[in-house]
Amino acid sequence: MGTLFVVATPIGNLDDITARALNILKQVDLIACEDTRQTIKLLNHFGIRKPMASYHEFNEEQKAENLVSRLEGGAKIALVSDAGTPAISDPGYRLVRLCREHGVPVIAVPGPNAAVAALSVSGLPSNEFMFVGFLPPKNAARREKLISLVNVACTLVFYESPHRIELVLEDMQEVLGDREVCIARELTKIHEEYLLGRLSEVRQHVKALGEFVVVVSGATEVRQAPLTRDEVLKTLGMTRNQLYDLFFKK
Repeated sequence: MGTLFVVATPIGNLDDITARALNILKQVDLIACEDTRQTIKLLNHFGIRKPMASYHEFNEEQKAENLVSRLEGGAKIALVSDAGTPAISDPGYRLVRLCREHGVPVIAVPGPNAAVAALSVSGLPSNEFMFVGFLPPKNAARREKLISLVNVACTLVFYESPHRIELVLEDMQEVLGDREVCIARELTKIHEEYLLGRLSEVRQHVKALGEFVVVVSGATEVRQAPLTRDEVLKTLGMTRNQLYDLFFKK
């Protein structure tokens, strides 16, 4: 029986890789990665030559079975993501789960993680926090998710992309209220930046460039969350089609 190593890689600064991670990458038979074009840059930088296989959300079902079959045959495989810790906000956990079901040993090789890095320098309570990850891309679904978090008392940690960050911050302020926030951009990279203050303040200074981690303070008092779309329909005793007919059909 082989072993799956879940290997954390740098989120920007290549010096953040651990000595153990480098040793594992040099020893394994195969590296399963989110994007071979990204991983090859890391491997070339450290002079590592190993076979790679792409493993991402679009091929995970087929590739996971193939990888587990190789592991059962004795192979040692490293699972890496484009940046940070695999299986956190990416499909890697499904491979780990399949390995567990088949009795394949899985070993964590810990290291960089953007959510924890941002939380550690946010100045917000870190004794208890909720990692939310990426919010839904569609406006209605995103707001419904935020509504479900209105009364969560612990610190909230989100990931967000540059082309949605402004809309997301606007929704956060409207739904969650004008809370304390730390917005971390391009962590460990040349243009690393932190914005701290109230949502209403920092929103005006966000540059829509790079990848973001948004750390938001938790609820300090119980608030009445706005009704979701489905709750409104239930209250009215109507279906979506009936509501549409009422307003848009003569």
